[in-house]
Amino acid sequence: MKTYVDFGGTPEFKLQGAILLYQGHNTAFATYHPVREGRQDEAPRLGAAQPLTTAFLEQLAGDLGHRLPVEILPENVLVRTPEVLVWWSPARARTMFFAEHVDEAQAINGKRFPQPALVFKVAGRELWVRALPESQRPGPGTELKTAPYWNCAESGVCCQGTMRSPEVGTSLDAMEAWERAFFQSRFTHAYGAARLTRYPGGFLALWGSLADSAGAFPVEYLTDARETLQQFVERRDRV
Repeated sequence: MKTYVDFGGTPEFKLQGAILLYQGHNTAFATYHPVREGRQDEAPRLGAAQPLTTAFLEQLAGDLGHRLPVEILPENVLVRTPEVLVWWSPARARTMFFAEHVDEAQAINGKRFPQPALVFKVAGRELWVRALPESQRPGPGTELKTAPYWNCAESGVCCQGTMRSPEVGTSLDAMEAWERAFFQSRFTHAYGAARLTRYPGGFLALWGSLADSAGAFPVEYLTDARETLQQFVERRDRV
């Protein structure tokens, strides 16, 4: 009996083999068993175990869509795996939008503001943002700052309320797409208990002082995120 899987309009997939995982008290190993087909009316059987090789696993990962293309990475990329993309963005001026229901923000809505250097992390459909104390490429031990924005939680993860999240995954095109989506959305509310700034008067007072300013973002008003770039990269938390 031949075994196929049909996903409605996609090519047929023929069963080729199975990976069996064995786990003991302190160790584990896996074996690969090719399928042995019998007569037309018989179920497929597993053949003799074969050791798993690195080449086999790399091929399997590629077939499952987890092979990264060979690319020359731009200088702003910090980490790239099939699951995670982390990059930094130098300090620059950007337009910001605020929720229409926040009366105190309407005077500065849609204006341009100097921004600190930022670190972005994308994993799956989630976006995290941190700020940098200097506008230069960070290293593993760089102490990060809290991103001074509404919609960002203490962990740095973003509430994507009005954000049009891009559909580009962790490709290099994702960097510009996520930055654009983040700053073209509306900053609507404080998300969690994070202290966003040391500026006297708080969040809106800070951005009010920077509206249409030609100066640099005052990094002395950033608050400590209490983690390094290495720790930020390695976290696998979710909302």
